[in-house]
Amino acid sequence: MKQIIHTDHAPKAVGPYSQAVRMGDYLFCSGQISIDPKTQEVFTGDIKVQTEMVLSNIDALLKSQNLKFSNIVKTTIFLTSMSDFAAVNEIYAKRFSENPPARSTVQVAGLPKGVNVEIEIIANYSA
Repeated sequence: MKQIIHTDHAPKAVGPYSQAVRMGDYLFCSGQISIDPKTQEVFTGDIKVQTEMVLSNIDALLKSQNLKFSNIVKTTIFLTSMSDFAAVNEIYAKRFSENPPARSTVQVAGLPKGVNVEIEIIANYSA
């Protein structure tokens, strides 16, 4: 059965989608961008700060389900420039120091609200 997940500790959806959806033992989180969940303000500055904000928003969604980064089995990173790849990896690696999930990284022409990085995840409740 499909369950819609929502938490006030992550940014509100900027379109007609859910923050996350649980289906069985899996949590599918919509792409997170660098929006402060308290103010709903978008940050488009330094890519490392954007990445930290994105991962903090993912953490809020995970915590709302009593999950951790170790429950993540797949991530997809969207970048507006592959020149940011190393900087994003530096911040990303801090959250996945052991047994990192499968991952894809894709360069895109643009992202919502003019940000430079978006990350979506799939987590497993029993991982």
